[in-house]
Amino acid sequence: MEVQKNLLVLGIESSCDETGVALVQSQGSGVPALLAHALHSQIEMHQAYGGVVPELASRDHIRRVLPLATQVLHDAGEPLAAVDVVAYTRGPGLAGALLVGAGVACALGAALGKPVLGVHHLEGHLLSPFLSADPPEFPFVALLVSGGHTQLMRVDGVGRYEILGETIDDAAGEAFDKSAKLMGLGYPGGPALSRLGEHGDATAFKLPRPLLHSGDLDFSFAGLKTAVLTQAKKLGDGLEQHKADLAASTEAAIVEVLVKKTLAALLQTGLRRVVVAGGVGANRRLRAQLNAACAQRQVRVHYPELHLCTDNGAMIAMAAAMRLQAGQQQANTDYAFDVKPRWPLDAITV
Repeated sequence: MEVQKNLLVLGIESSCDETGVALVQSQGSGVPALLAHALHSQIEMHQAYGGVVPELASRDHIRRVLPLATQVLHDAGEPLAAVDVVAYTRGPGLAGALLVGAGVACALGAALGKPVLGVHHLEGHLLSPFLSADPPEFPFVALLVSGGHTQLMRVDGVGRYEILGETIDDAAGEAFDKSAKLMGLGYPGGPALSRLGEHGDATAFKLPRPLLHSGDLDFSFAGLKTAVLTQAKKLGDGLEQHKADLAASTEAAIVEVLVKKTLAALLQTGLRRVVVAGGVGANRRLRAQLNAACAQRQVRVHYPELHLCTDNGAMIAMAAAMRLQAGQQQANTDYAFDVKPRWPLDAITV
């Protein structure tokens, strides 16, 4: 494939409850540069329902995406006509929400006469640490902990991914959110559980660490959720301190599994570099424990910037730019589009 360089890529993310738009400049063989990005979170809108309402999410994306694009282009000092490629999240995600981003991207591409490129949402997360001040180098082990996905991968380059292990039921993000709901915490549950856990004793409750000694790199968090449910029922309307202890113990169980499985992946592959990506990658306990464990083993750890851990347009623009730059994929001018609400990362085709 012909390698495409020095492109301005406009990226649109609309897979769930954040509308993100960003502009990235590819730079020859170097890491693409983020020129500007803007993000609108729907958290406040969905809080009243205790979770994401797909129809409301889609309608809000419609309202937000074009004003955010206008803001990004203004901040970058670039006219719309200067955009070379319009990238969008093709999947996985909520079907209606994905269709908003895909439709807007393809309409912009058609109006400008510029090509478009559908991007895998998880690949966006996977490559998001390249947006940081300390970007990684290939190859590395990746711990991808985003929403309903928990995976360990060997990454040898853009588009060169080998899944080493993944969740067989609930993902780490789901374990955080579902446990928080069982404790009566608000939406989004994961951050709320972590905040409460800061005031608790992580050793107060002996919770299971599923598959910790399974001998493979797969994950399972459904059993942990069941154990949290049992303890939460026992607590009832008990002391707030006991709830904080349960939150801290839950977080400690999830983090221990993530850290030890990641260390096992490093041992299995012989690699000396780790990338952590996805929303759970912002967790302070996870970062602290993984940093400490890797420092002892002289392993480098890379994360996205904290504000880019959740869904955002920057990671979509970056993934598109890196794919084009590496010659892994060509943008196209066929403006008929589809979306893939369910799309395994290892099923990416060029």
